[in-house]
Amino acid sequence: MEITKNTRVADILNEYGDIADVMEIFGVNRVGRYSLRRLLGKVLTVNLAARIHRVPLDEFLSILDKAVKNDSEVK
Repeated sequence: MEITKNTRVADILNEYGDIADVMEIFGVNRVGRYSLRRLLGKVLTVNLAARIHRVPLDEFLSILDKAVKNDSEVK
């Protein structure tokens, strides 16, 4: 799955499951329930999350890509 600025967090969850490290990038703590993460993910795009956290989009995409790859390698 290619993650772009228009990718919804929900799509990332559907593809990779409940990835705690990735969700922390979006500001959703590990203690949050998975159902809450999925609800927030339906509205958030990668671009919006980057703007909310005041991180340049390119840097945000890089961080997200690394988090997803690291999680995939662990499995």
